[in-house]
Amino acid sequence: MISTKPCLRASGAEVNSFQYQKVLEGTLGHSFSGGNRVRVLRNGIEIFPPMIEAIRQACFSVDLLTFVYWKGAVARRFADALIERAKAGVRVRVILDAIGALKMSKSLIEQMRAAGVHVAWFRPPARWQFWKLDNRTHRKVLVCDGRIAFTGGVGIAEEWEGDARNPNEWRDTHFQVEGPAVPGLQAAFLDNWVEAGRPMQDDVTQIGYAETLQPLGKSHIQVVKTTAAVNWSPIATLFHVLLTLARHKVRITTAYFVPNAAMVQLLKKTAQRGVDVQVLIPGPHHNHRMAQLAQEDEYVPLMQAGVRMWRYQPSMLHAKIITVDDVVACVGSANFDQRSMSKDDELALLILDEAVLSELDRHFEEDRTRAMEMHAEDYHQLDLFRRAKTTVASLFRNQT
Repeated sequence: MISTKPCLRASGAEVNSFQYQKVLEGTLGHSFSGGNRVRVLRNGIEIFPPMIEAIRQACFSVDLLTFVYWKGAVARRFADALIERAKAGVRVRVILDAIGALKMSKSLIEQMRAAGVHVAWFRPPARWQFWKLDNRTHRKVLVCDGRIAFTGGVGIAEEWEGDARNPNEWRDTHFQVEGPAVPGLQAAFLDNWVEAGRPMQDDVTQIGYAETLQPLGKSHIQVVKTTAAVNWSPIATLFHVLLTLARHKVRITTAYFVPNAAMVQLLKKTAQRGVDVQVLIPGPHHNHRMAQLAQEDEYVPLMQAGVRMWRYQPSMLHAKIITVDDVVACVGSANFDQRSMSKDDELALLILDEAVLSELDRHFEEDRTRAMEMHAEDYHQLDLFRRAKTTVASLFRNQT
């Protein structure tokens, strides 16, 4: 018999974390897992040491997937740690995006392979598959022994070392995860590993997975790994859901802020219905000037609709974080741009944990003290040459 009990609906504007969880599961098709422990790592000074330590302590397996692996002392330190574990008999696998990691030292790759590290290039350029050049894996994943995992925005290069004290030290955030969510991050690695033509080996029975199923903390995590198809990705759906859910506050930190027309309209509507929408983007030390210029023609309508925006001043801002209503955080590899929403393989974690949200919001406020707020009237006064550059850059919006 069908129940005649009246439907229950959230009253007023208040929506609790359980309700957010149910909506996110229903719209994205992925379940949350409870009992996870999350550690927020800010800048290279906090990010790299635990990652390298996790590699050095691995007993069974190390899986590393990265878009950027360039040069510098930290590139050498990671290679040394991977080589040492491979020589010790640990299964070590590395996936490098064939475009993002072009700057990597070839000698490091040769040394890793000679030591027994399994290295795969993701979608290497081929003249007869030229269409693959525009679709990359932008994921950043490290999983050790199926027990501890890392993801976020950081690349392995000297640009990320330090503590964002000057233009040579980029500002970024990464996350250490332990608990039942770890296999979801492992799946993001395996997804690209298999596409690169490599075997699964003993992944189904990987030693260490039993440990990850034990509750270790208070974080509920939804793992969303996305692959672009026909110029669409679930990342776009995810961003739409978060903005639609928001009741009070949205904070967006992103390296590349290039929303499409539909997303611009949604941001405006979110602000116009009374949500405090705040966006933090790179300032004078942007590493892709074309991407920055492509954004600027949308700044004025957004600010006029009530979206508040800041430019980070000390260095390149590379973090990717969205927090909504002090309830849910979206972190991982995806930027708020059209590449992440339509072209690249990405990984996002949705986190429900008051302590994590509080720490991320505190970081946002601290970053904002080192940023310059933008105002619509400043962009009305742009000179003709600047307007011309912005117009030209906007033609390449879909590539940023």
